[in-house]
Order: sequence, then C-alpha cells, then structure tokens
Amino acid sequence: MHFFPLRSCLFNARLKVAGALLGAALQLPAVAGAAAAETGTTPSTFGVTIGPALLCVDHIDPFYFWSYMNQFFGPPYKREGGAYWFKVQATLWGAPITDVMVSDGENQQVFLAASFKASPARLSVAIENSTGIAHKAEMPFLYSPLRSGMGSKIVYFDQNSKIYCSKYNLDYGRRDLPR
Repeated sequence: MHFFPLRSCLFNARLKVAGALLGAALQLPAVAGAAAAETGTTPSTFGVTIGPALLCVDHIDPFYFWSYMNQFFGPPYKREGGAYWFKVQATLWGAPITDVMVSDGENQQVFLAASFKASPARLSVAIENSTGIAHKAEMPFLYSPLRSGMGSKIVYFDQNSKIYCSKYNLDYGRRDLPR
C-alpha cells in the first residue's frame, strides 16, 4: 500500500501555511506604516529616505515621496505653494523637523523640503558634521541662503530654517499624483 495521498495532504498543508505566512509578511510593511501613522512614531527608514533627497544626492520623485509620507505620517495637512505639507515630529542630522513638503508635480520644478527648529547656521553645521556636505553662503549678506555643492539650499524661515532640493521635473505633465 502506498502513502502518497497522505504525503500529498501534508505537503499541501505545509504550502498553505507557508503561503499564509508569506502573505502576512508581505502585508507587514503596510500594517507597520499604518501603525506608525497612528502612533506618530518615525519609521527607521526616515533618515535614509528623506535625508539624501534633501541634500540633492538622490532623485526627487514627488509620487514616491508623497506615498512614503502618506504611508508613515498620514495624509498631508495642507496643500499650499505647489506642495503637500506633512506634519512630522522627527530629527534629522540631530536637528528637529516640524514639516516635510513634497512638490505636487504640477510645475516644471520638483522639490522636497523640510522645515527645522534650528537656525540655518546650526542646521548647516549639523549637516556637515553628520554627512561632510558643507553649505556656504551664496552672498555676503546677513540672511543669505546657504548652498551646498550638490545644489541643496538652506534658507531662513523666521528664526528657524528650511532646506530644500529642487530639480527640473522630467515627468512634467504626469497625471498620476493625487489631486
């Protein structure tokens, strides 16, 4: 007598369990993203995702950054100045961030920006100490913007600062961004 039907049943049961575990593992990032948005925690990927883009070391894709911010921080709280504004409670390069702005993709320039609770001079020093990328004054004026060799700019925002990277929009006219 052969026991192949029993082996086949055990094999199918193992496949179903493995499939269920794999399905749960694939849904885990979405669940973690929803949990992070609800609890207000910053994802561990925030610094390596947002940081290089702010320094103009990475590609600026508004749809990607809108999706990332929406997944981990919830929907934007406003849309103003050609950007979606996301409220953030995080630190980057040792400086506290209050907002991240993602361009809406409707202009010929795309950008990613963040506002910090730090003066431009303090933010510039924090970035240089963390990454080695220096920001120097464009002009010899008191409130002159600071620019890096990569193209990112730090500007005054009241007593605080904003850093942004702006690039030419290669996907100008693409209509798959949320409106």
